[in-house]
Amino acid sequence: MERKLKNFKNFIWEEDGLGTVEIILILVVLIGLVIIFKRQLQTLVTNVFHKITEDSNTIIT
Repeated sequence: MERKLKNFKNFIWEEDGLGTVEIILILVVLIGLVIIFKRQLQTLVTNVFHKITEDSNTIIT
């Protein structure tokens, strides 16, 4: 019985796959944020590229 308890404690404190789980959770959160703020991000990127295009045209001419 004591050996089983020791094995269980060792299993609970095992950290081998912890890094992978953390990375997966971070990716899930980032993907969720992108899905939630998709329109705002599209508008922001469109405005930034529009501004870059306008400014590059004034520099060239």
